[in-house]
Amino acid sequence: MTRPSTLLAPALALAATLALAACDRRDDAAVADADNPPATPTEPGPTDMPDGMDAGDDAANDPNAINNPAGAGATVSSIELGNEVGADNRVSAALNTFSTGDTIHASVVTDGAGGTVSTRWTFEDGQVVHTEDKLVPAGEQVTDFMITNPAGWPTGEYQVEVSVDGQVVATRQFEVR
Repeated sequence: MTRPSTLLAPALALAATLALAACDRRDDAAVADADNPPATPTEPGPTDMPDGMDAGDDAANDPNAINNPAGAGATVSSIELGNEVGADNRVSAALNTFSTGDTIHASVVTDGAGGTVSTRWTFEDGQVVHTEDKLVPAGEQVTDFMITNPAGWPTGEYQVEVSVDGQVVATRQFEVR
């Protein structure tokens, strides 16, 4: 049995109408936010955030963000890279670019109950250059981690990953030229 072709045209028109209606949907949350702005503006104010960040900075997109795990014994407040450290274990001048013959230091400032702070230094695609664990006592501490290569560092991109009690809290990228 064949159906009359007169039913085909209304069926196609109905399908096209439903398809177009579905394409015009807007995100209800976006509409609500646009129609109902907050009653008071939320301006971030200055705070004591690590590495010169303020409360308005997006830590998820900040390559220098420090993400201390909740309940960690030690918390990291700053990490600086350089090629020299003073008697206080702080780098003399912060650097992101090093020479092939440099000794590279990472000064890690911690506070809190103490714990194990670790570094994992990598080259280019994750080739591990060096790892080191240090037990850090309670209170504010500055711990120096360093790498050296008597034969000279290959030029390229490097990274140091800092962990507290086994959880990564920050990474720093640097370059050797």
